[in-house]
Amino acid sequence: MENDKGELVELYIPRKCSATNRIIKAKDHASVQIAIANVDAEGRAIPDSNTLYALSGFVRSKGESDDQINRLAQQDGLLNNVWSYSR
Repeated sequence: MENDKGELVELYIPRKCSATNRIIKAKDHASVQIAIANVDAEGRAIPDSNTLYALSGFVRSKGESDDQINRLAQQDGLLNNVWSYSR
């Protein structure tokens, strides 16, 4: 599809699951996107700054959502010593 300037514009931009790196399809109504606010050293939210995580319905149906959020947040430095691989 093109806009009024003749530039190609996509109407749908697929997301990837943050945990599995799979594309989240348009019909996956069980998927969620969670925005976690970034805070400063005093615990105040930094304006217009957050970390986004998208989880597919597959991950949620397995009951792994909370574990994967903890793993991803620890990788990004938002949490310390919360997640450890236990399998």
